Amino acid sequence: MANPYRELFSTPGAIGLVMTSAIARLPQAMIGIGLITMLVQQTGLYWLAGAVAGTYTLATALIGPQVSKLVDRRGQRRVLPPLAAFSTSMLLALIIAVYMSAPVPLLFILAALAGTMPSMPAMIRARWIQLFRGKPQLHTAFSLDTVITELAFVIGPPLAIGLSISVFAQAGPLAAVLLLMVGVTAFLMQRQTEPKVVVGTARSTGSTLLIPGVPTIVLALLAMGVIGGSVDVAVVAFANAQGWPASASFILATYALGSLIAGLTFGALRVSIPIDQQFLIGSLVTAVTAVLPILSPNVYVLSGMLFLAGMSFAPTMVIIMNLGTMIVPPSRITEGFTWMSTGVSIGVALGGVLAGLVIDACGAQAGFGVAIVAGLAMVVIVLSGLRILRTSSATGHEITFQ
Repeated sequence: MANPYRELFSTPGAIGLVMTSAIARLPQAMIGIGLITMLVQQTGLYWLAGAVAGTYTLATALIGPQVSKLVDRRGQRRVLPPLAAFSTSMLLALIIAVYMSAPVPLLFILAALAGTMPSMPAMIRARWIQLFRGKPQLHTAFSLDTVITELAFVIGPPLAIGLSISVFAQAGPLAAVLLLMVGVTAFLMQRQTEPKVVVGTARSTGSTLLIPGVPTIVLALLAMGVIGGSVDVAVVAFANAQGWPASASFILATYALGSLIAGLTFGALRVSIPIDQQFLIGSLVTAVTAVLPILSPNVYVLSGMLFLAGMSFAPTMVIIMNLGTMIVPPSRITEGFTWMSTGVSIGVALGGVLAGLVIDACGAQAGFGVAIVAGLAMVVIVLSGLRILRTSSATGHEITFQ
């Protein structure tokens, strides 16, 4: 039996892409929590820490698709270096401003300007598509990409928090900025996998969000983000309520571990079910497993429940990415994947807020109810758009290269 991962790594350029993408992804998991920890350590104001980090996240979500649209038109090599340099310089300026106790409005301005950072996940996925469009290896590549993302979010936040607490307040975000510089530079050196600029057809003009099927995908990802964001907050509250706050870290690690194992396993499979049906099945499994955490009487059971719940995440994300390559024209693929990332990011932020409100009103365990509602919403969204997804995924794209 052929090993799909061996086939993937034997492709010229694949190993370099995996290594550089792993470095470039890690700062994504460190910057937000690093800013929060730095500001709390420096000012003691939780509201300011959350608001500044939220400004950065919101700016990346709103600006990212426009940056990616420019990348699709002009290429990664021409757009990524200047914008990455500008974004990292703004992050460094923010770190310095916090250190020097600069006026609060300046912190928000610098955080917003730092949000011009191009979406590295979208850039990375565009390269996988360049290597394997229309080939079965793309499924494996997306699975591996999802696993690398999970690892980044297992390693990144504790690293950023630990540096800021044990070294000095600015150490966490500063390390993230340095890793970002190294990762982006190494990524750009991988010329072999750089996507060619694609000249699109009439269907690839205008906003990617207007393409039939894309709103369904983005809204479904937003619902998935709400699940993840609400679970994160609910786990912390549940661990505190159980008198064991430190257990939150290993509980969330089991959540990521379940997703990681499922992602690797799913990447080794060759699924023959139509992609729209895979999407529906993935959403149903995600919704069902979202019910499990609220049934947990203690942290040990919750760890097991979240391990099972996490196993639905990576495969569903891989299905969505595969579906995205079928729906979004090649000339808009980076922008399309950025909108998908934006959906998840907004969902995570919204899920955290909603879970916090529910927990304050009804108690720690009730916070998991937000994930249940989001899971049901995801199923409704997918069912509502299933016919459009089926039609859109069956439509081909004309491709010419510059």
